[in-house]
Amino acid sequence: MINFMRFKNLYFLISLVFLIPSIYSILAYGFKSSVEFTGGTEVRFTIQNSRFEGDTEGFIKEVLDEIGIIDPKVSTNNGIYKFESRPVTQDRYENFKTRIKEVAGEYNEISFITIGPSVSSELITKTIFAIILAAGFIMIYVTWQFKDKMYGVAAISAMFHDTLILLGAYSLLGRFKGISVDILFVTAVLTTLSFSVHDTIVVFDRIRESVRKNPKENFYNLVNKSVTETLTRSINNSMTIIFMLLSLFLLGGNTIKWFVFALLIGTVSGTYSSTFCAAPLLLLWKKFFK
Repeated sequence: MINFMRFKNLYFLISLVFLIPSIYSILAYGFKSSVEFTGGTEVRFTIQNSRFEGDTEGFIKEVLDEIGIIDPKVSTNNGIYKFESRPVTQDRYENFKTRIKEVAGEYNEISFITIGPSVSSELITKTIFAIILAAGFIMIYVTWQFKDKMYGVAAISAMFHDTLILLGAYSLLGRFKGISVDILFVTAVLTTLSFSVHDTIVVFDRIRESVRKNPKENFYNLVNKSVTETLTRSINNSMTIIFMLLSLFLLGGNTIKWFVFALLIGTVSGTYSSTFCAAPLLLLWKKFFK
């Protein structure tokens, strides 16, 4: 039987390699928020049979300036144009569409979202509350099920490990790729919390079963045995999810691309942390507190 727990310090070092830049990016760069969190208007559209030749993004900015939309942010990704600005009235938006059609060609709207400042502020509060509430309930539930707070602390630590890595990745993507954090990203974060704890509980349940069957056996050996027995199951389960997400990321639409990417990061990180972070944390807890 392979002694996986012998390398627990290496596992923690690998986690730090990802956690340190993630935390630094969050503190230094923050996040590029969508209009759902900042308030304003976001429009996605395509231009087909374009008769316009030249800097299309520059032309779109000129049109927005003409109709009185102040300081818009214009970008393009895979042929899909997007502009973000302060809230835009329906009349001004109709003028924008008409002007684009006259000069550039056919205009196809993909999405039009307008959110006021009060709604976006309320949304941020609810998002933070939802994450804290989910984390609190998970910790209480795991502690109650395993009748020992060390299991709850280890599970919640592994869960925050995955969350920080996911948040750090999107902080870097926002800084260098202009990827915004939106409601779909919040959904991905909450899904990551759930997946991480689900996989961790499988490992913990096997450890608890081993302790019951062999109460006199060394705890270190029981943890290592349990990790060895559940590792193949965890990898196989995660790979089926990863293959599906990879297919969606490569072949799916642009609207869900970065949501799927967030789920990919959460799945990979959750698979790693359940075995190579949560289980070693139990050993540390046993060593220092018991």
